[in-house]
Amino acid sequence: MGLFKWLINGLKHVPLLIGLLVFYSYGFLWTIKPRRVKDMNDVLKLFYYDFLKLEKEYVEVVKLLDKELVTISRNPCPILKLTLMLGLDTRYTCKLISERVCRFVLKRMDPRLVFERNYEYIRPYKDGCLERIQLRNN
Repeated sequence: MGLFKWLINGLKHVPLLIGLLVFYSYGFLWTIKPRRVKDMNDVLKLFYYDFLKLEKEYVEVVKLLDKELVTISRNPCPILKLTLMLGLDTRYTCKLISERVCRFVLKRMDPRLVFERNYEYIRPYKDGCLERIQLRNN
């Protein structure tokens, strides 16, 4: 029975790897056209509305300062939906699929941008996903 459970658990990762490949491909293709940001308001527009294609009503801007943007996203999320269907934990799947791509895209916009997701404030455990993007001086 242990081998069967191991096989089933391994098969759950196939859709995750496909999701990672698709999202990374999209992120790579999106960054072919150079996009530069002047301020954190540009980050909000380019990253959340243009790249992630989130509607404004799904993105709560908690903080918008010169060097910091904090948001809570409450959008219909395909990664959340896939994670729930597979019976996995978003703290694992979002780190695997989404976080890597988000960091890649933001670094292409400005290498000083740092992306952080609060895994204590993430769906389905909370009402949204809390993220912070900082502009650091290197």
